[in-house]
Amino acid sequence: MSHRDTGMEVRRKVLGDAHVDRAEAAKTDLDAPFQDLITEGAWGTVWASDGISLRERSMLTLALLAATGNFDEIPMHIRATARTGASKQDVIEAFQHVAIYAGVPRANHALKLAKATYAEMEAET
Repeated sequence: MSHRDTGMEVRRKVLGDAHVDRAEAAKTDLDAPFQDLITEGAWGTVWASDGISLRERSMLTLALLAATGNFDEIPMHIRATARTGASKQDVIEAFQHVAIYAGVPRANHALKLAKATYAEMEAET
């Protein structure tokens, strides 16, 4: 199986078919190479590795997004925790590390996004 095929499989497992289908439908000639890079590199190599669990990857990803101030993808990765097994407590622990090692304002904003996303998820069920 190619990195692209593996990446698409893992991407669907973590983010869900609906999310991936929307992203694929929105893909254009302009961003297709970038989407391929993400699918092959991020999903087909990093997320596909069996070195650590999907739960641990969720925690790392959320902490890294918050620590670097890349907040736009936090809601998507909070939603993914329903499939990766990372609990709310896991997310809180990850953001506690962000507060200490990268700054309270970033952790605070990440928690605000997580709270809103969890509330949306609960309202959808």
